[in-house]
Amino acid sequence: MKISEIISKEGKCLSFEFFPPKTPIGEERLLQRISQLKSYSPSFISVTQHAGLNTLDKTRHIVKKLHAESGLTVMPHITCADPRKSELEPVINYYKGLGTENVLALRGDPEEYGTDTFDGQTHFRYASDLVRFLSGYQSFCIGVAVYPEGHLDSPNLGVDTAFTKQKIDQGAEFGITQMFFENFHFYQMMDRFEQDGINIPIIAGIMPITDFQKVERFSELSGVEIPVPLITKFEELEDADDVVKAGVDLATEQCLDLWDNGIRCFHFYTLNRDEAVARILNNLASTLT
Repeated sequence: MKISEIISKEGKCLSFEFFPPKTPIGEERLLQRISQLKSYSPSFISVTQHAGLNTLDKTRHIVKKLHAESGLTVMPHITCADPRKSELEPVINYYKGLGTENVLALRGDPEEYGTDTFDGQTHFRYASDLVRFLSGYQSFCIGVAVYPEGHLDSPNLGVDTAFTKQKIDQGAEFGITQMFFENFHFYQMMDRFEQDGINIPIIAGIMPITDFQKVERFSELSGVEIPVPLITKFEELEDADDVVKAGVDLATEQCLDLWDNGIRCFHFYTLNRDEAVARILNNLASTLT
C-alpha cells in the first residue's frame, strides 16, 4: 500500500530505517532484528543507499529479500548521485517488478559523493529534479527529506521551505524529517509549512542516541544541533549501558511530547539495531496504541 494511503486511512504511522549490510552474516542479523521489530506492526520499513562500491546493488538486493521474506511494506531510497540519469530507468523498473509502491527521493550527501557529482547533466542536481523524473512514471508514492533546522545548503529557513514546496510541486506526497533533538525546531517547521500551504503528511525522524560519538558526527555533517545540556549529559556517561538508557529515555520523552502536540507519524533511524527502538516503543505502548 502507498504510504500516503496508509497515513490517510490509519491517521498515524510507524516506520524503521535500515542500511544494507556488507556481509551475509550482517544480512542474517538484520533479518533477525527486523523480525523482532515486526511485532510492533510498522507501517513500512526503509532501506538506505550511500556512497561506496556496489552500494546500489546492495540496496536492491536487500530490498528484494525484504519484499520476499519480511511481509512488510518496503521503501528503497533513490539518490541523484547513484545511478546516473541515463541508468535510472532499469533501477525504477527493477523496483516496479518487485511490487515496490513507495520510494524516498534524495539528492545524496556531497560529503559522501563529492559536490561535482551533482552537475545537472550526468546526475540530477537537486532532489526536486529526481522527484519530477520519478513522478513521470506514475508508479510510486514519492517521499522526500525535510529539515526542521534547515538544510545545510539553504541560506535561511524561508528558502529551505521554498525548496520543500518545490519538491511537493514536482510530485512528493510525504516527507520524513532529518533527525532533531529539540522539538521546537519541528514545531516551527510545521508552522512554516502551514503558512506556505504545505499540507502533505510529515513523519518525525527519531534518532535514539546509543553511541553518542557517532550521533555527534552525524550531527556535525548535517547541521543538526545537539543542545549543550545533552552534550554535557552524555559526555559524563562512561558506561555504554548508561548511554543507551539515557538515549532511550530521551527519545521516549521526545516522542511523548510530539504525541501530546498532535504528531502521529514516527520514523526511527535504527542504525540496524533493534534493542533501543524496542525499549522506546515499549515505553510508548500505552500512548501509541
